[in-house]
Amino acid sequence: MSSETSPPSPKPRVALVFGGRSSEHAISVLTAGAVLRAIDRSRYDVLPIGITADGRWALTADDPERMAISARNLPDVERIAEPGGGAVVLPVDAGRRDVVYAEPGSVPKDLGEVDVVFPLLHGPYGEDGTLQGLLELSGVPYVGAGVLSSAIGMDKEYMKRVFVSFGLPVGPYTVVRPREWAADPAAARKKIVDFAEDHGWPVFVKPARAGSSMGISRVAGLEDLDAAVEEARRHDPKIIVESLLRGREIECGVLEFEDGPRASLPAEIPPAASHDFYDFEAKYIDAAQGIVPAELTEEQTARVRELAVAAFEAASCEGLVRADFFLLDNGEFVVNEINTMPGFTPISMFPRMWEATGVGYAELIDRLIQAALRRSTGLR
Repeated sequence: MSSETSPPSPKPRVALVFGGRSSEHAISVLTAGAVLRAIDRSRYDVLPIGITADGRWALTADDPERMAISARNLPDVERIAEPGGGAVVLPVDAGRRDVVYAEPGSVPKDLGEVDVVFPLLHGPYGEDGTLQGLLELSGVPYVGAGVLSSAIGMDKEYMKRVFVSFGLPVGPYTVVRPREWAADPAAARKKIVDFAEDHGWPVFVKPARAGSSMGISRVAGLEDLDAAVEEARRHDPKIIVESLLRGREIECGVLEFEDGPRASLPAEIPPAASHDFYDFEAKYIDAAQGIVPAELTEEQTARVRELAVAAFEAASCEGLVRADFFLLDNGEFVVNEINTMPGFTPISMFPRMWEATGVGYAELIDRLIQAALRRSTGLR
């Protein structure tokens, strides 16, 4: 045996993919900036890839400061992309993992292989299974939920249907699909009004496949309904209408460990003083602060953690989930929704809950990447 020592193995190369075509573009950029600050560069090489609002995959500056909110202005991939209008191309050959950068009129440049993708996109065209499908075709491991669970987690209607089929408690809701509006808008409107009269005003009108509280309106009566529907349909032609659940908003994180999923200590989202509900501005502009950990009894904490893992399993999730609940005035928990790629901004609840549970930010990112590297693509 040779006395020479073997050279150290190269660090895994992580492609951070963020931005995207959804209305949550800026939130994804904020998340990417936070992860870039925290990822352990002694353990990982990082390749930041931003997707512009019109769908171009661009090389971006590895500069978290340019990905932050500045003077209440949200960041944008186009402003941090490398000049020249080039595009990053991922392979769709499962036997290759090399990434190519092509500029107009120039010979494509090989950027080398990527070992794992960390998809930090929120909303459609990224969090909904579309990107996950591309990565499955490419044979490149990735962080988080697979195709099916990503799609379930994005569509609030089918998410609730899955939860009900597994015996999890959900609140009253109704759905209006695009074809219903096209065929008979008056009947579609009446469907919402009948629901509100059965369950009581106010109701919440939401895009069925959006996040970060985009396009949500609290509707107190008929006079506000049309504007709320128009706003929701601006983000998604399919809308969901939910009744008001009176109680406390509780969140809980789920993280996949080697021995299976575990739940964090829960957090509480207190009512935002200057907002009707926990909307986009309350979350990201005015930075409403959650209470971590939530002030719950031991029994309530155990119950919400149990339900969070059950929701994770019901939707066949992988990697991570943030599960959102209402603790009703009668003491019962109701599952509101799950987020298969929750925010990682400095004010995001998922990392804060795990920090309170004993898993710091850098360790959280490391665990997610290592879990993805252990997992194969394809049927599993």
